[in-house]
Amino acid sequence: MGVFNLPNTLTIARIVIIPLFITAIIYKRYDYALYLFIVAAITDTLDGLFARLTNQKTVLGTFLDPLADKFLLVTSFIIFSINGWLPKWLTVTVISRDIIVIIGWVLIYLITHTSNVKPTITGKAAIAMQLVLLCYVLLDINIVSLPDIHEALIWITAALTVISGLHYIYRGLKLTHAE
Repeated sequence: MGVFNLPNTLTIARIVIIPLFITAIIYKRYDYALYLFIVAAITDTLDGLFARLTNQKTVLGTFLDPLADKFLLVTSFIIFSINGWLPKWLTVTVISRDIIVIIGWVLIYLITHTSNVKPTITGKAAIAMQLVLLCYVLLDINIVSLPDIHEALIWITAALTVISGLHYIYRGLKLTHAE
């Protein structure tokens, strides 16, 4: 099974889309940014689906897929908050949670010598909500007649992000048998 199978190729395509997406926003081509974001979301869905269906999971894919997701989320939150579309505190919250999860993963590896930390339902819900919020913002910029749920989405995203971060901390402490 080669490294350049279909799932890994889709993940790499998502990584390549990120600078194009950011460039579209910088040059105020919000329509292109929306299309690129949708393509990135579709490749995210398809890479995992194809990897499972065709049994083409690779070590590279296991590493690259969440990395591509993080790059897309973090760069989007940063550029959206710079543009004033999202509050800066939310961007700090999202990035802080990711840093906590990464540091926790490293510490668990150092303590238990295992790197098999599985994503949680709350973690997946937080990331899904972050993507929904980003997509809503892009749609709101491109389409004038969306319902005004911006604030509600921000607070739901913040709550799920904090809850998932706390849940990862709890699981990490449990895994390392810390008191």
